Amino acid sequence: MPLSPADDRFAKALGQKLPEGTLFEAEPRYLEEPRGQWHGIARWVARPRTTQEVAEIVRSCTEARVGLVPYSGGTGLVGGQVAPAPYIPLLISLERMAKIRSVHAEEFSIVAEAGAILADVQAAAADVGRLFPLSLASEGSARIGGLLSTNAGGLNVLRYGNARDLCLGIEAVLPDGQIMNGLKRLRKDNTGYDLRHLMIGAEGTLGVITAAVLKLAPQPARAGTAMMVVRSPNDALRLLSIARELVGDGINAFELIGGTGFRFLSEVLPEVRLPFADIPDWSVLIDLGMMSAQDPAEALEQIFAAALEMGLVKDGVIAQTQAQANEFWTVRERIPDANRMIGAISSHDISVPLGAIDEFIAKGRDMIRAMGPFRLNCFGHLGDGNLHFNVFPEKGGNRKTYADQRELIKRAVHDLVQTFDGSFSAEHGVGRLKVADLERYGDPAKLSAMRAIKTALDPAGIMNPGAVLRTAM
Repeated sequence: MPLSPADDRFAKALGQKLPEGTLFEAEPRYLEEPRGQWHGIARWVARPRTTQEVAEIVRSCTEARVGLVPYSGGTGLVGGQVAPAPYIPLLISLERMAKIRSVHAEEFSIVAEAGAILADVQAAAADVGRLFPLSLASEGSARIGGLLSTNAGGLNVLRYGNARDLCLGIEAVLPDGQIMNGLKRLRKDNTGYDLRHLMIGAEGTLGVITAAVLKLAPQPARAGTAMMVVRSPNDALRLLSIARELVGDGINAFELIGGTGFRFLSEVLPEVRLPFADIPDWSVLIDLGMMSAQDPAEALEQIFAAALEMGLVKDGVIAQTQAQANEFWTVRERIPDANRMIGAISSHDISVPLGAIDEFIAKGRDMIRAMGPFRLNCFGHLGDGNLHFNVFPEKGGNRKTYADQRELIKRAVHDLVQTFDGSFSAEHGVGRLKVADLERYGDPAKLSAMRAIKTALDPAGIMNPGAVLRTAM
């Protein structure tokens, strides 16, 4: 049975069940996503203030068979937050549920509502001398509910893990309107199925996350940052191995940067100061966070010396001040901005086993070269195997010229990823953009189980219809 529209009649009936000022006409910002590939269609957005109001909204949508699309910070890159035609869903934004409910410094935990902005959670942790280590470029606008729903990764996955690894408990509203009260601050709770992990990464298709217990970590007493030139991605991996042997878990981030990324910055963002006079083919950004007894600058010198002796590095710069460290990170963080300004033909958020990265990049580069006069910008979180493998037109060219090749390029890259037993979506999720990819590359048994779970929890199919799993018309 098809879903019903969230029209004025439905909104009027729902509005009578909610406090005044909860329903609004959907502004354009709720109908757009950062890459401009998707444009949503919706008439109304609900902005509840409490979990009970969320439950009322969900129950009403289930009873009326109206699709419900959760909208968090709007920073997702796979269209999970926007629903195009033919659906006319109700949007639900938890931006009014942005409280830090409690902070437990001695337990290294914090309880935050789903609408809390990541930067605010980080600040609340810092106020009590703790660290909430999830970090990404959109942390000034990304919200906790969306970060958990997409199992966000970011820059510090190597040391602290994904969003999933930083969550102890979840409060959520299930599709039938029941409230799942899972905000226990427990490290051990072996009492059956862990529904927390079912909700994390489900992209709003199994319920609406309303609050979470998040793990905190000690604040590193001393930090160190360096850029080092390596001969190849394989040598970068060997450098990572040396660094791990010398400093263990002291590595916060280990980022691989290809020379094309530097050239793009020089081309469209010349104000960004590059660390090397001559652009290297490959370099790495290493960030350390150490306890007070350890000297990160000394550790970086030891790492560089050991790698130099083995012929793995050719040059390097260790930040002497926090300002210089910030400059290094600015280089890494502005590469996606430069990518957008150049205009990618096809972007790929992939992962392969660490040992296969060098071979994958080499084969992928040769494959792309054989397909046309394209530029390849490969960069990413080397420590966790996540690469952004993006294809661009030749210098001076326009991506629109190659629009008819976009799907061909994407298919070729993802097929290659599959041969390496990798993933076509490392950190961005499936959303609506990659539903067909999941069907093509997903394990049949896993897909069958996912569909069974979706049917069991959401038999009316109202929760974020069309995201992750294809919805029958």
